[in-house]
Amino acid sequence: MPHDPALRIHDLVFSYPGAPKPVVKVRHLALAAGEQAVVTGSSGRGKSTLLHLVAGLMEPDSGEIVIAGTPLRTLRGSSRDTFRGRQIGMVFQTFHLLHGFTALENVLAALMFSTLPRPEHKARALSLLERLGIDRPHAPADELSVGQQQRVAVARAVACRPALVLADEPTASLDPENAAEAVRLLQESCRESGSALVCVTHDRSLVPLFDRHESLDTLAEPAVQGVS
Repeated sequence: MPHDPALRIHDLVFSYPGAPKPVVKVRHLALAAGEQAVVTGSSGRGKSTLLHLVAGLMEPDSGEIVIAGTPLRTLRGSSRDTFRGRQIGMVFQTFHLLHGFTALENVLAALMFSTLPRPEHKARALSLLERLGIDRPHAPADELSVGQQQRVAVARAVACRPALVLADEPTASLDPENAAEAVRLLQESCRESGSALVCVTHDRSLVPLFDRHESLDTLAEPAVQGVS
Protein backbone atom coordinates (compact mmCIF):
# COMPACT_ATOMS: atom_id res chain seq x y z
CA MET A 1 0.00 0.00 0.00
CA PRO A 2 1.53 3.36 -1.00
CA HIS A 3 2.50 5.84 1.69
CA ASP A 4 0.40 8.95 2.23
CA PRO A 5 2.06 12.08 0.84
CA ALA A 6 4.19 13.83 3.43
CA LEU A 7 2.38 17.06 2.56
CA ARG A 8 -0.74 17.91 0.60
CA ILE A 9 -2.13 21.44 0.30
CA HIS A 10 -5.34 22.24 -1.55
CA ASP A 11 -6.91 25.69 -2.13
CA LEU A 12 -5.07 27.32 0.79
CA VAL A 13 -5.82 31.00 1.42
CA PHE A 14 -4.64 33.25 4.24
CA SER A 15 -5.05 37.00 4.65
CA TYR A 16 -4.00 39.34 7.43
CA PRO A 17 -6.83 41.53 8.77
CA GLY A 18 -7.21 44.66 6.67
CA ALA A 19 -4.88 43.44 3.91
CA PRO A 20 -6.13 44.18 0.37
CA LYS A 21 -5.36 40.65 -0.85
CA PRO A 22 -4.26 37.26 0.52
CA VAL A 23 -0.63 37.03 1.60
CA VAL A 24 -0.65 33.27 0.97
CA LYS A 25 -2.53 31.52 -1.81
CA VAL A 26 -1.64 27.95 -2.79
CA ARG A 27 -3.93 26.11 -5.17
CA HIS A 28 -2.14 22.78 -4.91
CA LEU A 29 1.11 21.43 -3.54
CA ALA A 30 2.00 17.83 -2.72
CA LEU A 31 5.25 16.22 -1.63
CA ALA A 32 5.75 12.48 -1.55
CA ALA A 33 7.37 10.83 1.45
CA GLY A 34 11.05 11.77 1.44
CA GLU A 35 10.72 14.28 -1.42
CA GLN A 36 12.63 17.57 -1.26
CA ALA A 37 11.59 20.89 -2.77
CA VAL A 38 12.67 24.51 -2.63
CA VAL A 39 9.99 27.21 -2.77
CA THR A 40 11.10 30.68 -3.81
CA GLY A 41 9.50 34.06 -3.39
CA SER A 42 10.58 37.64 -2.86
CA SER A 43 10.89 39.15 0.60
CA GLY A 44 7.51 39.84 2.17
CA ARG A 45 5.77 37.44 -0.23
CA GLY A 46 4.49 35.16 2.55
CA LYS A 47 7.10 32.41 2.67
CA SER A 48 7.37 32.31 6.46
CA THR A 49 3.59 32.61 6.80
CA LEU A 50 3.16 29.58 4.54
CA LEU A 51 5.43 27.50 6.75
CA HIS A 52 3.61 28.64 9.88
CA LEU A 53 0.34 27.54 8.31
CA VAL A 54 1.78 24.15 7.32
CA ALA A 55 3.14 23.72 10.84
CA GLY A 56 -0.27 24.42 12.31
CA LEU A 57 0.94 27.52 14.14
CA MET A 58 -1.54 29.70 12.25
CA GLU A 59 -5.02 29.01 10.90
CA PRO A 60 -5.85 29.52 7.20
CA ASP A 61 -8.93 31.38 6.03
CA SER A 62 -9.81 28.39 3.86
CA GLY A 63 -8.32 25.32 2.25
CA GLU A 64 -6.79 22.13 3.56
CA ILE A 65 -3.36 21.08 4.79
CA VAL A 66 -2.72 17.37 5.25
CA ILE A 67 0.47 16.03 6.85
CA ALA A 68 1.18 12.31 6.41
CA GLY A 69 -2.51 11.60 5.92
CA THR A 70 -3.74 13.72 8.85
CA PRO A 71 -5.68 16.93 8.10
CA LEU A 72 -4.46 19.66 10.44
CA ARG A 73 -8.03 20.96 10.83
CA THR A 74 -8.90 17.78 12.75
CA LEU A 75 -6.32 18.56 15.46
CA ARG A 76 -6.63 21.13 18.22
CA GLY A 77 -4.72 22.15 21.33
CA SER A 78 -2.38 19.59 22.84
CA SER A 79 -3.23 17.03 20.15
CA ARG A 80 -1.93 19.37 17.48
CA ASP A 81 1.15 20.22 19.55
CA THR A 82 1.98 16.54 19.99
CA PHE A 83 1.41 15.84 16.31
CA ARG A 84 3.66 18.76 15.34
CA GLY A 85 6.40 17.58 17.67
CA ARG A 86 6.37 14.10 16.16
CA GLN A 87 5.65 14.75 12.50
CA ILE A 88 6.99 18.23 11.67
CA GLY A 89 10.57 19.42 12.12
CA MET A 90 11.44 23.10 11.71
CA VAL A 91 14.65 24.98 10.94
CA PHE A 92 14.25 28.72 11.42
CA GLN A 93 16.51 31.37 9.90
CA THR A 94 17.46 32.51 13.42
CA PHE A 95 17.50 28.89 14.69
CA HIS A 96 15.45 29.55 17.88
CA LEU A 97 17.67 27.31 19.99
CA LEU A 98 16.94 27.17 23.71
CA HIS A 99 19.22 29.72 25.35
CA GLY A 100 21.08 28.44 28.39
CA PHE A 101 20.75 24.85 27.17
CA THR A 102 23.54 22.77 25.68
CA ALA A 103 23.54 21.49 22.12
CA LEU A 104 22.63 18.06 23.45
CA GLU A 105 19.79 19.40 25.60
CA ASN A 106 18.32 21.23 22.60
CA VAL A 107 18.04 17.97 20.68
CA LEU A 108 16.79 16.07 23.72
CA ALA A 109 14.01 18.63 24.11
CA ALA A 110 12.74 17.75 20.63
CA LEU A 111 12.90 14.04 21.45
CA MET A 112 10.38 14.54 24.25
CA PHE A 113 7.72 14.18 21.52
CA SER A 114 9.31 11.11 19.99
CA THR A 115 7.87 7.60 20.07
CA LEU A 116 11.46 6.40 20.57
CA PRO A 117 11.89 4.82 24.03
CA ARG A 118 13.24 7.39 26.47
CA PRO A 119 16.40 5.39 27.34
CA GLU A 120 17.41 5.71 23.67
CA HIS A 121 17.01 9.48 23.43
CA LYS A 122 20.55 10.42 24.47
CA ALA A 123 22.18 8.00 22.06
CA ARG A 124 20.01 9.28 19.20
CA ALA A 125 20.83 12.91 20.02
CA LEU A 126 24.57 12.32 20.37
CA SER A 127 24.68 10.32 17.15
CA LEU A 128 22.96 13.11 15.22
CA LEU A 129 25.23 15.80 16.63
CA GLU A 130 28.34 13.77 15.89
CA ARG A 131 27.20 13.10 12.32
CA LEU A 132 26.66 16.83 11.84
CA GLY A 133 30.12 17.69 13.11
CA ILE A 134 29.29 18.92 16.61
CA ASP A 135 32.19 17.72 18.78
CA ARG A 136 31.13 19.74 21.85
CA PRO A 137 27.60 18.47 22.54
CA HIS A 138 27.76 19.63 26.16
CA ALA A 139 28.67 23.22 25.26
CA PRO A 140 25.95 25.84 25.70
CA ALA A 141 24.34 26.55 22.34
CA ASP A 142 25.01 30.27 22.84
CA GLU A 143 28.77 29.59 22.80
CA LEU A 144 28.74 27.80 19.45
CA SER A 145 29.50 29.48 16.14
CA VAL A 146 26.63 30.45 13.85
CA GLY A 147 27.41 27.51 11.60
CA GLN A 148 27.44 25.11 14.54
CA GLN A 149 24.15 26.50 15.83
CA GLN A 150 22.64 25.86 12.41
CA ARG A 151 23.78 22.22 12.61
CA VAL A 152 22.24 21.84 16.05
CA ALA A 153 19.00 23.23 14.63
CA VAL A 154 19.10 20.63 11.85
CA ALA A 155 19.73 17.83 14.37
CA ARG A 156 16.78 19.02 16.43
CA ALA A 157 14.52 19.18 13.35
CA VAL A 158 15.15 15.57 12.27
CA ALA A 159 15.53 14.02 15.73
CA CYS A 160 12.03 12.50 15.80
CA ARG A 161 12.25 11.30 12.19
CA PRO A 162 9.31 13.52 11.22
CA ALA A 163 7.30 13.09 8.05
CA LEU A 164 8.11 16.67 7.05
CA VAL A 165 10.86 19.20 7.74
CA LEU A 166 10.21 22.90 7.09
CA ALA A 167 13.21 25.19 6.57
CA ASP A 168 12.68 28.95 6.61
CA GLU A 169 15.58 30.75 4.89
CA PRO A 170 17.98 28.24 6.50
CA THR A 171 21.11 29.94 5.11
CA ALA A 172 20.14 33.54 5.91
CA SER A 173 22.55 33.72 8.86
CA LEU A 174 25.44 32.06 7.02
CA ASP A 175 28.08 33.46 4.73
CA PRO A 176 27.85 32.42 1.05
CA GLU A 177 30.75 29.98 1.34
CA ASN A 178 28.92 27.93 3.97
CA ALA A 179 25.38 28.20 2.56
CA ALA A 180 25.64 25.33 0.05
CA GLU A 181 27.28 23.08 2.63
CA ALA A 182 24.54 23.87 5.14
CA VAL A 183 21.82 22.93 2.64
CA ARG A 184 23.66 19.72 1.77
CA LEU A 185 23.80 18.74 5.44
CA LEU A 186 20.10 19.53 5.83
CA GLN A 187 19.23 17.44 2.78
CA GLU A 188 21.38 14.51 3.88
CA SER A 189 19.90 14.60 7.38
CA CYS A 190 16.37 14.54 5.95
CA ARG A 191 17.24 11.60 3.73
CA GLU A 192 18.69 9.72 6.69
CA SER A 193 15.55 10.33 8.75
CA GLY A 194 13.19 9.63 5.83
CA SER A 195 11.71 13.12 6.08
CA ALA A 196 10.35 15.19 3.21
CA LEU A 197 11.80 18.70 3.04
CA VAL A 198 10.29 22.06 2.10
CA CYS A 199 12.83 24.88 2.03
CA VAL A 200 11.55 28.42 1.44
CA THR A 201 13.98 31.12 0.39
CA HIS A 202 14.43 34.28 -1.63
CA ASP A 203 17.98 33.13 -2.48
CA ARG A 204 17.77 31.66 -5.96
CA SER A 205 21.34 30.37 -5.72
CA LEU A 206 19.88 27.49 -3.69
CA VAL A 207 17.56 26.37 -6.51
CA PRO A 208 20.15 24.19 -8.34
CA LEU A 209 20.71 22.25 -5.11
CA PHE A 210 17.18 20.79 -5.29
CA ASP A 211 15.59 18.44 -7.80
CA ARG A 212 12.26 20.25 -7.45
CA HIS A 213 11.62 23.99 -7.52
CA GLU A 214 8.32 25.80 -6.98
CA SER A 215 7.59 29.53 -6.83
CA LEU A 216 4.88 31.12 -4.74
CA ASP A 217 3.55 32.86 -7.85
CA THR A 218 3.14 29.56 -9.67
CA LEU A 219 1.60 27.85 -6.64
CA ALA A 220 -1.11 30.51 -6.59
CA GLU A 221 -2.26 29.44 -10.05
CA PRO A 222 -4.90 26.72 -10.59
CA ALA A 223 -3.56 23.16 -10.52
CA VAL A 224 -2.99 21.47 -13.87
CA GLN A 225 -6.03 19.38 -14.80
CA GLY A 226 -5.54 15.72 -14.03
CA VAL A 227 -2.86 16.29 -11.37
CA SER A 228 -4.00 15.15 -7.93
